[in-house]
Amino acid sequence: MRVGVALLFTSFLLVCSGCAQNGAGGEKMEYEETKKMVVDILKTDDGKKAIQDIITDDKTKAELIMDSDAIKKSIEDMVTSDKGKEFWKKTFSDPEFASAYARALEDEHKKVLKDLTADPQYRGMLMEIMKEPDMEKEMNKLLKTKEMRSVYKELIIETMESPLVQAKMQEKLDKAATKAAEKEKK
Repeated sequence: MRVGVALLFTSFLLVCSGCAQNGAGGEKMEYEETKKMVVDILKTDDGKKAIQDIITDDKTKAELIMDSDAIKKSIEDMVTSDKGKEFWKKTFSDPEFASAYARALEDEHKKVLKDLTADPQYRGMLMEIMKEPDMEKEMNKLLKTKEMRSVYKELIIETMESPLVQAKMQEKLDKAATKAAEKEKK
């Protein structure tokens, strides 16, 4: 690691000394030669490793200040460009990625749905959609399917097993029996 950093530092010193010599009138090193030398150094494995070490250094990361407008613009370009759209289309076709993405945003989606269901305007819009003849027909068709009947059956059984419902039913039966007994007496 130190070798790579030293190599990178040396290349920068060469650039600086070359510029200083050009200005001082000493031995002139041409800009293109200096540029080529620095690029060649940076292309070596040591040069690449030095750059990686610098970029991954936590202290360096903390000192880097990114322009949020530039980041926003980059993301916007990535999402809206044809290349970006193709990238996201391909990425979301991967079931593993799509699943991980959905799990990561699950809480946010739930919050949005809760907020929407509490919004009277959204609920009204949803009710209007449900009242459309085609939608109503599809809902009725769906509610009459074998699967839905099975769900209804389970729901009714579950409801009937509830102690509160049983108490209410017993109360109603007792009232009906009392009324029937009173009618018989008359």
